[in-house]
Amino acid sequence: MIPAQIFRLIHTNGLLWQATNKTRLAKLRKKTGYTFANCKKALELHENDVDKAEKWLREQAQQYGWTQAAKLKGRNTSQGLITVTVDGCHAALAEINCETDFVARNKKFHSLAETVISAVLGHARSQEIQNDVQRIIFHADVLKDLPAADGKLLSDHSALAIGNVGENISLRRALAISVRSPDVTLYGCTHPAPMNPIPMSFGKYGALVAIRCKENDNMLGTQLCQHVIGMDPQKIGNPQVDEPHDNVDEEQCMIYQEFLLDPNLSVQQLLAESNAEIVDFARFEIGEELEEPLKTVHNCA
Repeated sequence: MIPAQIFRLIHTNGLLWQATNKTRLAKLRKKTGYTFANCKKALELHENDVDKAEKWLREQAQQYGWTQAAKLKGRNTSQGLITVTVDGCHAALAEINCETDFVARNKKFHSLAETVISAVLGHARSQEIQNDVQRIIFHADVLKDLPAADGKLLSDHSALAIGNVGENISLRRALAISVRSPDVTLYGCTHPAPMNPIPMSFGKYGALVAIRCKENDNMLGTQLCQHVIGMDPQKIGNPQVDEPHDNVDEEQCMIYQEFLLDPNLSVQQLLAESNAEIVDFARFEIGEELEEPLKTVHNCA
C-alpha cells in the first residue's frame, strides 16, 4: 500500500508534468500555428524539446508544401496581388499569382507577398547604384531563386504557402528602382484602396514613379502614381517638346496625356506648375499580357 505522503507526491508531480507539457504545447502552437495533434506529435517524438519539435514541424510543412506544389503545378493562376514598397532611395514592385481571389485575401498569401517584396528590395539595396536611376528586372526564374531574409529561397517560401493555402501559387515578376541623386524621390501606390499603407501595400494594380523635384511632394507623387495606374502610359515623353509628334505619342507618352485627376491639365502642364520632372516610372497589373518578359520604360522624343 502506497503511503499517503508518497501518493500525494506522485500525484503532484504528475500534475506538474501535465501542466508543463500543456505549456510547451501551447507555446509550440502559438509559435508555429500548426494543429494541436501535429504539435503534440512533434513534442512526443522529440522528448518535449520545443525547439527540436518546432524544427521538425517546419521541415514536415516544407516537405508537404513541395509535394502539394508538384501536384498543383500547371493549374491556372489568374488572381493574386501586386505588392509595392518604397524605402528611401529604393522601391520595388512584385506580382504574385494564385488561383482565386479568396486566397489573394488570405493572410498567409499576404505574408508570402511581404517576403517576396522584401527580398527584392533587399537585393536592390545590396547593389551599387551605377546611374542616377537604376532598374533591376526579376523574371520568374530569377525571382524564385532569390534568397529571403531567413536565407531560404523564395521558391521554398512559395511551396510552403502552397501547402498552407491549398492552391497553386506562382511568383511571376518583380522590378526594383533605385535612385542616386538626392533631388530624385520615389513614390508608390496600389489600387484599389491599399490593404496596407506605404511603405508596403497590396492591390490589383501598382505603380512606382521617380520624380526630380526640389521639395518632397507626397501628394504630387501619389497622384502621378494614380495617373500611371489609371491611364497606363507607355513612355514618359520629352518635356522639351511642346507638341506631340502624332496621335500615338499623345496616347502613349505620359506628359501629353490629360492628367487623370484634372482633365483641364496635361501632365506636362502639371509638372511645369510643380517645377518637377518624371525621370522613371513602372506599372504592374495582375494578369496583364506582356509583349516582352517585362516592359521597360523609355523616354519618347
